[in-house]
Amino acid sequence: MTGAVLPGLRKGQPERVSHILSLPCATGEEPFSIAMALLDAGFAAGGFQIDACDISLRAIAFAQAATYLSVLPKTFPAAIVIIQHVDEQFAPGMADWLSGNSQLPVRVAKEGDRPAAGTALLAGTNDHLVFKTSGRLGYSGEPRDLPYRPSVDVFFESLSELWPGDAVGVLLTGMGRDGAQGLKRMRNKGHYTIAQDEATSAVYGMPKAAATLGAAVDILPVDRIAQRLVEIFSY
Repeated sequence: MTGAVLPGLRKGQPERVSHILSLPCATGEEPFSIAMALLDAGFAAGGFQIDACDISLRAIAFAQAATYLSVLPKTFPAAIVIIQHVDEQFAPGMADWLSGNSQLPVRVAKEGDRPAAGTALLAGTNDHLVFKTSGRLGYSGEPRDLPYRPSVDVFFESLSELWPGDAVGVLLTGMGRDGAQGLKRMRNKGHYTIAQDEATSAVYGMPKAAATLGAAVDILPVDRIAQRLVEIFSY
């Protein structure tokens, strides 16, 4: 997961964005409906294995993302942007599932959206979700040579370049290195950054890369990350 905190936004103030958080989860483009159904039926994350493809890891990431979001109160004064390596045909189902397991509404981000307090936006196409201006999101096909689409690094880079205020970056479990360089740039710009620890990561790839680069101010277990964000936004 990735995140950014921006001062001044409250519901009913569409002109300004106060806080932004974005969350990249585990990678993959396989159907998620089986994993969602198993979790909804009461199976614990990691308590089942689907050998035909790598959905079990995605299910763990889903459960961790839902746990993360469920801790945030309805009055959480931040907008949330979720960057997930998932094919666009599965994004709406993922948004609906996360919304049903969170105190905050989750929906797919549309071109021109302004992040709003108390709402989570999920990257919803095979292009990269980016800031097109200092306050509006959109999609870009560039760069085209990246293996991850949408890319966490690309989102962080656009945020670091265009966002004029403060930000908090959070990077959760996932394969590969996507997000580590972008999180490092955020930290270099003076933003607060967090990476998930190894013990609670389903796949210690993306957070490990961030830790190796020194991109994270704090390395925390997944359940502590949400609590830390509540503390930060309680000032």
